[in-house]
Amino acid sequence: MKKILKNIIKILIIFIVSLFILVLVINFFVILTTKKQVISLEKASNLEDVSAIVVLGAAVWGNNPSPMLEERLKESIKLYEHNPNLKIIMSGDHGTKYYDEVNIMKSYAIDNGVPSENIFMDHAGFSTYESLYRAKEVFNVKKVIIVTQKYHLYRALYIAKSLGIAAYGLASDSRMYSGQIKRELREVLARDKDFIKCLFKLNPTYLGESIPVSGNGDITNDK
Repeated sequence: MKKILKNIIKILIIFIVSLFILVLVINFFVILTTKKQVISLEKASNLEDVSAIVVLGAAVWGNNPSPMLEERLKESIKLYEHNPNLKIIMSGDHGTKYYDEVNIMKSYAIDNGVPSENIFMDHAGFSTYESLYRAKEVFNVKKVIIVTQKYHLYRALYIAKSLGIAAYGLASDSRMYSGQIKRELREVLARDKDFIKCLFKLNPTYLGESIPVSGNGDITNDK
C-alpha cells in the first residue's frame, strides 16, 4: 500500500512539474514570437494600409477612465494626431447599462480632438480575444495597430496573428502602476488561456452584422 501511495505521489509531482513547465514554455513562446511587432510611435505613424487603431478596454471609475485606460487613450490619440486618416476602434466591456467602458473611451477621445465619426465602439469586447476576433469579423480589419500596456501587448499581438490580422503594438507605459507584479503573474496564465483559444478559434460571446471601419463610426453610437 505504501509503495502504491509513493508511486501516486511521484506521478502527481511529475504531472504538476510538467504542467508548470508547459505553462512557462507557452508564455515565452507568445512573447518571443511577437516582441518584434512592438514598435515606437514614430514607426507606427509611418505604417501604410492600416485599417484602424484598436484600443483595448480596461476599468473605468465612474465616468472616467482608470489611469491605465487613460494611458492607452492618450497614446492612441497621439498616434491619431500623426495620421488623422486612421479610424479608432474603442473595444471594451459594455455588457450592462450600468457598466460602460466604450462610451467613456469615445468621449475622452472626442474631448481631445478626435472627430466622432472616426471612432467606432465595440460594445462587446469582453476580453482581449473577443476584441480582436470582433475587430476582424465585425469591423473587417486587415491591418491594425493595437494600443495597450506592453505586458498586455504580447498576448494581443499573438491573438491577432492567429486570427489572420496583420498587427503591430504601441505600448502605453509612461509610468509604473501599483500591483504590476500581480498583473504580470496573472498575464502568464492569460497568455496560456488565449493560446488554447487560438488553437480552437473559439467564437466570441457576440458577433453580429458587419460594420466596416471604412464607414462612419457614429453608426456604433447607442446614446
